[in-house]
Amino acid sequence: MRTYSAKPSDIEKKWIMVDADGLVLGRLASIIAKYLRGKHKPSFTPHMDCGDNVIVVNAEKVKLTGNKRNQKTYYWHTGYPGGIKSRTAAKLLDGDHPERVVTKAVERMITRGPLGRKQMSNLRVYAGTEHPHEAQQPEMLDVAAMNPKNAR
Repeated sequence: MRTYSAKPSDIEKKWIMVDADGLVLGRLASIIAKYLRGKHKPSFTPHMDCGDNVIVVNAEKVKLTGNKRNQKTYYWHTGYPGGIKSRTAAKLLDGDHPERVVTKAVERMITRGPLGRKQMSNLRVYAGTEHPHEAQQPEMLDVAAMNPKNAR
């Protein structure tokens, strides 16, 4: 018996939409990462981009459990000596780009490298309810109904 390996012509990409309103960030990110990689499909092939396109709306309304909203810190370095900077999740969510919290959470669950960067290009995150992808007719994915712990 031979192991099945999907060819680029076999891969069928769908469009999936997720409403992040009231969902727990880490649980949401792990589900989105699974759909971006294509692990929910029986034809999953580790070295191919066989995942779906995912649209996330209402990213600004995502929930963090415990005291993570105030204590979770995002660090980056400017490249200069002593140039480490930080910002809390609360400042990011209340700032101009709250969708970056969801993007970072998913990005850290995707494999690093060229394939991971290709899969991350299939993710579109929007802070509000509006998105320009109506023509793709995305299917709605009800993450809150999958597990009662997914929503707060």
